[in-house]
Amino acid sequence: MSTNYYLHKPSSTQCNHCGHDPESENNIIHIGKSSYGWCFALHVNPALGINTLEDWKAKWIEAGVQITNEYGHPVTTQDMLSIITERDAGRFCQKGLEPERHKLDQYCLGNGEGSWDYMIGEFS
Repeated sequence: MSTNYYLHKPSSTQCNHCGHDPESENNIIHIGKSSYGWCFALHVNPALGINTLEDWKAKWIEAGVQITNEYGHPVTTQDMLSIITERDAGRFCQKGLEPERHKLDQYCLGNGEGSWDYMIGEFS
């Protein structure tokens, strides 16, 4: 089982009358993916200045941003940080096992300092 997480930036182009936002796709940034048994796949985007967990944490505290999971449920900043950093055997892995690391390749740029890996590219 896996779940994707997204950052929603406030919109400056949303119509006050009908709610349509022509720039809505540019206001949603993929944070990463939580997959059972694996380190969190933290999505880095150098073009947006997002290269580390610290970069993400700075984005989460910007005015008006919201975090949701792929089902549209809100996620607090503290819960998002916990999902990424507290991936122990009891919560996200089979009992007694540490989360598995992603293999370093063209999609995994590095292993994080904790239970996350730095991933680039498209996610499904």
